[in-house]
Amino acid sequence: MSILKDLPELIKAGVLTQETADRIQEYYRSKSGSSANRLVVVFGALGAILVGLGIILIIAHNWDELSRGLKIFLAFLPLLAGQVLCGYVLIKRADSVTWTESSAVFLFFAVGEAISLVSQIYNIPGDIATFMLTWMLLCLPLIYVMKSSITSLLYICGITFYAAYAGYWFNSSSEPNLYWLLLLAALPYYYLLYRRKPESNFMIFHNWVVPVSVIISLGTVGESTGKLLFIAYFSLFGLLYLIGHSDLFNGQKVRNNGYKILGALGTMVLLLALSFDGFWEELRVDNLQLGEVLSTPEFFASVIMSLLAALVLYLQYRKRSGDDIKPLSWIFALFIVTFIVGVSSPLAVVLINLYVLAIGILTIRDGTRQDHLGILNYGLLIITALVICRFFDTDLSFVSRGILFLSIGAGFFAANYTMLKKRKANE
Repeated sequence: MSILKDLPELIKAGVLTQETADRIQEYYRSKSGSSANRLVVVFGALGAILVGLGIILIIAHNWDELSRGLKIFLAFLPLLAGQVLCGYVLIKRADSVTWTESSAVFLFFAVGEAISLVSQIYNIPGDIATFMLTWMLLCLPLIYVMKSSITSLLYICGITFYAAYAGYWFNSSSEPNLYWLLLLAALPYYYLLYRRKPESNFMIFHNWVVPVSVIISLGTVGESTGKLLFIAYFSLFGLLYLIGHSDLFNGQKVRNNGYKILGALGTMVLLLALSFDGFWEELRVDNLQLGEVLSTPEFFASVIMSLLAALVLYLQYRKRSGDDIKPLSWIFALFIVTFIVGVSSPLAVVLINLYVLAIGILTIRDGTRQDHLGILNYGLLIITALVICRFFDTDLSFVSRGILFLSIGAGFFAANYTMLKKRKANE
């Protein structure tokens, strides 16, 4: 780096002392070493995956020509090799992230390979969901024994696929609701990772993979009253947004905070989707009966998600002033009331549009207070999205619509120009 090349000159000119220069060199040396270690871990894990896949392909090419005994031997050979390798790492290389992650990933795929080959050899019946459930259960202890973050991520992806397959795509003998127990079993490692390496790349990946997994899997609880899941999803997105604004994650860069981004994006997408009257007309036609609703899994999912979101909102409100609570934080509670109103009244669609407009205005105000162009423009984009939705939903003339868009464009320009001018004046 150029700063390292300039250090002798700076020392000679008296700008830096030798001690300070040594500390600067040590800092950049450790930083470059950290980057190199991350690359080694990534390539080590990829190497383990490729080796495992290569073994499977080689065996598959000659599979039909092999005897049953040899097939069994080859089915268990990668599994035994993976266990021996993991044992060696635990005894001799426990402090090496590269060895730990690579051996754990190799054993993870070796388990899946052994299950599938033994099932094929002995014609054991079962579907993909059952296979995935068995595979993930067998590999769950591997996360904690090896302390492997990549295995944890693969496990979460695996149980998400299991839930989606069993709940969305095919009628499976497996119960998709087992997903929630499987996810709870992996969360202690997630917490341990946060305690040990809160700023690591593995932690950042978990911050995205965990909420995406929950978002995908929540819909699997739907049965007869799917519209109730809108309450569950609003509460889920509110919960994610609140988690993203908690002390645990609020200090991270925005791109590393999957909870905040997914919570905000999911809430706004649902609000804009429900700002049309079609959903509410269908809801009124369905004429939901309270007695039937109370016994559905969608109702229980909505209650659990809403209570969790309300609890986190209360804990945050208790610690902060009212001005610190973001408008998206309490939309889930307003939507519950709106949903109840929408069962019998067309007023619900008006309320949804007012919520979007209010969120846009409050976000613009928040951006102005913080002197943050990103937040300001985000608020303007919310209002623009609302106007675009109404563009396809009203009988306004093209001239009126054109004037409306010109006004919004002028508002974008004026708001940004005013803030930039204010910054320049303050400088």
